[in-house]
Amino acid sequence: MLKDLTLSEHIHQHCHESMERALLAERHPLWVRSCPELNDADFIRLGLLRCISAVDSGRHFLQTNEEIYGQSLPHSTYFKSLKSHRRTSMLGAFEQQSYQLHHEALLLQGVDYLRTFPELDEYTVEAADGHFIDHASHTKKNSKGKVYAAGGIYALNLRSGLLRFLCLVTNGTQRHQEIPMLRDHIKKQNKGNNTSQKHLYVYDKAVTDYAWWDQQKRHANYMISMLKENSVATRVESIPFDSLDKINTGVEAYSVYENKGIKFSVVEYRDPETRTLHRFVTTLPATINPGTIAMLYFKRWTIEKTFNNSKSNFKETKAWSSNNNSLENQMRLTAMSYNLMRVFEEMSKRQQPELIHPSDKKYSKALEKRQQFAQKQGCFVNPLFFQARITRISSYTIRAVQNAIITGTSLQCFMSSLVARLMPRVQLIGEH
Repeated sequence: MLKDLTLSEHIHQHCHESMERALLAERHPLWVRSCPELNDADFIRLGLLRCISAVDSGRHFLQTNEEIYGQSLPHSTYFKSLKSHRRTSMLGAFEQQSYQLHHEALLLQGVDYLRTFPELDEYTVEAADGHFIDHASHTKKNSKGKVYAAGGIYALNLRSGLLRFLCLVTNGTQRHQEIPMLRDHIKKQNKGNNTSQKHLYVYDKAVTDYAWWDQQKRHANYMISMLKENSVATRVESIPFDSLDKINTGVEAYSVYENKGIKFSVVEYRDPETRTLHRFVTTLPATINPGTIAMLYFKRWTIEKTFNNSKSNFKETKAWSSNNNSLENQMRLTAMSYNLMRVFEEMSKRQQPELIHPSDKKYSKALEKRQQFAQKQGCFVNPLFFQARITRISSYTIRAVQNAIITGTSLQCFMSSLVARLMPRVQLIGEH
């Protein structure tokens, strides 16, 4: 980060570098075109600004953009650009490069929330889930006279905390069916993937299509999910594991199961804090610790905090349009805006490594209370929960970004304000 820039200039520089990478990534990009009225760089900048500004509508944003930022743009030009198929293709290529730049920057700073699981070093690990918001105002009713929530599927990188948009599910004219859309997305992704890179999706219990996921192992795609209570599967044999290893705390059994000739692994995990039994299913090799599988599923819930940021802080509670291109653009821009905030907050934490963020301290105190209560019941909190985790982005950070853009604050002053909020660490019972 060049700290002599303003925050707005830094974001613009990131966009410029992402666009250069996107242009170099393809030999002859079909999405390249000159648009004097609203060039692609301004289209992206306006999209990010709309998400970050937390406005109520497109017209609200254009008025804000003119009155606060001094930039006038015809309504028709802006709304037509959102529906452009070319710009949707362009933004898809741009988002990939923006994501990769952020990912490289975070890893360079030592951000790795899976470092305690070295067996996962060869995997890209993502928590995936559908996210739905209110349909757009002018969404047409279907043949039954109904409209539904609109949305798509996102994936949160459990190593870096970055978010990416996977695919659109529905614009609100039909009920959402996540799994068929997820399969289609992964099939398309397989065509351009290097199978030397292993990909692990952590999804909810609706994902357990054993035959399909068994086929995906040929493309180095794996999954972890919750085993359905009514799942019809036969236990074949036990898988040996080290029950004395702290990473396998709570694991009662690790076994191979079979369903219609398809074999997969099942982990039976009893939470040492609540004594609740959970059963997780996975297509990962049996060499992966069962405790790792259980913990990754619990980390999946982090993506819900991401969606909370989107709705509460970015005010992304309603679709911008019923047009599919507009929806895809909205979702990609939301993910990109989230990643900007994530990078700022993670970078601020690395400025003073001996200190912690207020949200981490709050969580630590909550864990301490949970540990004390559990011990009174003859139980304990799994030690793995005391490790560093991906937190919800602080509302303070997001408000600080919004204010810095309006006031033209320098990146250095902005980052200093985030660092100033860090607090002394506390030692926890679970860390003893």
